[in-house]
Amino acid sequence: MKYPKIFVIVTLLLFQLGAAQEKADIVLNKALTEAKAGKKNVLLVFHASWCKWCKMMEKNMDLPETKLIFDKRFVTAYIDVQERGDKKSLENPGGQELMNKYKGENAGLPFWLIVSPKGDVLADSFDAKGENLGSPATPEEVTTFIAKLGKASKLTNEEAQTIEKVFVKK
Repeated sequence: MKYPKIFVIVTLLLFQLGAAQEKADIVLNKALTEAKAGKKNVLLVFHASWCKWCKMMEKNMDLPETKLIFDKRFVTAYIDVQERGDKKSLENPGGQELMNKYKGENAGLPFWLIVSPKGDVLADSFDAKGENLGSPATPEEVTTFIAKLGKASKLTNEEAQTIEKVFVKK
């Protein structure tokens, strides 16, 4: 059976739209809505598939001992940015613009923020020198990371110690 050319084109376009990543503002708004309902803040992470530090941060956050802490304290949302070549389709449209809005245009990846359910920035991944912590790994970076997490939630000492043990690169 032959299909009219227009039918094939429309089907392909609809498939492409369905396969496209969700817009960054939609990802953020969904996370803000979930955070409000759960009385949490949003941990918004800008990352890319090629970024080894992004993968390390995600791995550290997804370990059983830390995932419980992050899930209890935050709604975590990921925005894919700065992809290259055939991976460009992984990006969330508007993601780079959103990252730029939060002064992350030159920060490198991962770049993260902690945002209240109202959209107010409570903390970002910049240290006291204005450098991006990215995926914290040194004892100093992890201490700063934990302080920022604690400022935006009520981390217990035990939770802070667990995060420290996982994130400090051995």
